[in-house]
Amino acid sequence: MRLVLVTLAAVWVLPSAVFAADWPQWRGPARDGIAAGGADWPAKLDGQSLTQVWQVPDLGPSYSGPIVADGKVFTTETVGAKTEVASAYDRATGKKLWATQWAGAMTVPFFAAKNGSWIRATPAYAAGKLYVAGIQDVLVCLDATSGKEVWRYDFPKELASPAPAFGAVCSPLVDDAGVYAQAGASFVKLDRLTGKLLWRSLKDDGGTNGSAFASPVLATVGGREQLLVQTRTKLAGVGRDTGEVLWEQPIAAFRGMNILTPLPVGTDGVFTSTYGGTSQLLRLTGGDGKLTPTPAWSVKYEGHMTSPVVVGGHAYLLGRDQRFACFDLKAGAEVWRSEKRFGQYWSLVAKGDKILALDDRGTLFLVKANPKEFEPLGECKVADASAWAHLAVADDDVVVRDLNSLTLRRWAAK
Repeated sequence: MRLVLVTLAAVWVLPSAVFAADWPQWRGPARDGIAAGGADWPAKLDGQSLTQVWQVPDLGPSYSGPIVADGKVFTTETVGAKTEVASAYDRATGKKLWATQWAGAMTVPFFAAKNGSWIRATPAYAAGKLYVAGIQDVLVCLDATSGKEVWRYDFPKELASPAPAFGAVCSPLVDDAGVYAQAGASFVKLDRLTGKLLWRSLKDDGGTNGSAFASPVLATVGGREQLLVQTRTKLAGVGRDTGEVLWEQPIAAFRGMNILTPLPVGTDGVFTSTYGGTSQLLRLTGGDGKLTPTPAWSVKYEGHMTSPVVVGGHAYLLGRDQRFACFDLKAGAEVWRSEKRFGQYWSLVAKGDKILALDDRGTLFLVKANPKEFEPLGECKVADASAWAHLAVADDDVVVRDLNSLTLRRWAAK
């Protein structure tokens, strides 16, 4: 049975609230962790740098990153270990605009229990619609203004695919024609207006062995527009219109833990890093036909879960060893690695020559994107609970979703 709760009555929105930049999906506008709009970030970060504008406390747990679009902040939660909820809040005031819920919960295997049995994929916003991937491998499209359900696609039901053992993790990608996600023991494209399945690619056995962790990226690499998809066993390029597999390369990872989002580099490169494997760059050649992936370089460094940001030809990421590291993407070499160890996960957002990093323990760090050495620029506590949801940055707003609350902070005026 589906339950829908919509609360829309009499919410006053500030007429002067005009925002230039949004953060509409996983890792931002281009899914690369690069922020746009707003003033330059400060030279130092401390407890006075960010002013809390509003906070929504006492939410159910979620690992979904908050997104910012159309004057709203969207988030998700799992309530009572049985229901998933997507909610919209006014960006200016923090007032709840609507909340929609549906039955959706599961218990992950005991060895992964510490990672939580709650919703984890980050929603995507496009053209007035919100696309939410629930933990039971169900994709729900909602009207972003009212919260009313437009369509849903239940992958196990429609495709007779096994439910993902660790829950659906892939954050959907939306373009002008479709919604793309690793779901239904495969990589799929749905019509964004109707939810009709348009194609299905990269099929696997699903369940524990095929339960995907990574999210796709749309890019032009090697002369071909394609979706870069990292499954649990390989990295592949898939044609956007047809679902044709343009190339694929096995990627070793401990128990298939290919987690981070692959990153296009230049005109022909793709960078990735794995748990139990390596950090590596592939070069794609071939032009209009099938592409050929060729390993350019590989170093023994495990990127684990943190998707990198690239600034000035260097990739910055937090590794499994809990140290922050910098790689020269052209030379294929580790430049430096911090002596200090941090949490298990950082969500990274870069702007200019600075990087904001939200630690899973609730501390926000500011780091200089310095290819010569690790250069911290300060830190401040922004959450009392764990914060595995990806940071969102839009204009001067910094939005944090910790396990129990949603908070919008703003850079303090200079």
